[in-house]
Amino acid sequence: MKRIIGKKIGMTQVYDEQGVLTPVTVLQAGPCVVLDIMTEERDGYSAVQLGFGSKKAKNTTKAIIGHCAKSGNGEKPSSKISEFRLDSVDGIELGAEITAKNFTVGEYLDVSGTVKGRGFQGVVKRYNFGGGRYSHGGGWKRKPGSIGQCEFPGRVDKGKKMPGQMGNVKRTIQNLNIVRIDEDKNLIFVKGAVPGCNGGTLLIRSAKKK
Repeated sequence: MKRIIGKKIGMTQVYDEQGVLTPVTVLQAGPCVVLDIMTEERDGYSAVQLGFGSKKAKNTTKAIIGHCAKSGNGEKPSSKISEFRLDSVDGIELGAEITAKNFTVGEYLDVSGTVKGRGFQGVVKRYNFGGGRYSHGGGWKRKPGSIGQCEFPGRVDKGKKMPGQMGNVKRTIQNLNIVRIDEDKNLIFVKGAVPGCNGGTLLIRSAKKK
C-alpha cells in the first residue's frame, strides 16, 4: 500500500479526450524523505516515518534536527513528520525520496486532512436542523427543541445533536480517482474534493476499499 504526505493546492477542472469536464483537487504529493524505519525486531512493529517540507534549523528543536540527521536531512529538517504502519518494510531505504511517481493514473486514493474550523455553531448550521416556524404563532426559530425525557431515563442521551464546536476535526475521503499526474512538479489531480483549506497538510494513501 502506497503512502505519502502532501499538501492541498486547490480545486480546478480538467477535460479528457472526449471533452468531458471533471472537477478535480490538485495535491502536491511529496517529495518525502524516509526519516526512520521501524522493524519487528527492534520496535515490535513495521512502519516508516516520512518527512515533508522543510524549515530553518534555528526554528526547530534539537530533537527533531537529530532525528532528521540520521537520514542526512539535518541541515533542512522536515516541517511535517508522519508515521505509516506497513506489513513489511523490505526494500525501503533510509534517506530514500518518495514522490508522485509512485502513483499511477486511474488509481484510487484515501486522503485524510483537517476540515476547516467553523467555531461554535447552532444545530441548524451544524446538523442541518429545520428549526421552528417563522410564521405567526412560532415560539422558536433556530432552537433544537426538546432534548430529554420526563422521568426515564431523566437525562440527555450521550451523543445528542446539540450546539457546539463545528469543524477542525480530522476527516478522510475515500476512493478518490487519480485523473492526472504531473511528475515534474509532484502534482496529483484527484476527482472530487478533499478536507481542509488550501495549503493544508494531507495524508495520502492507497484506497482500502476499491
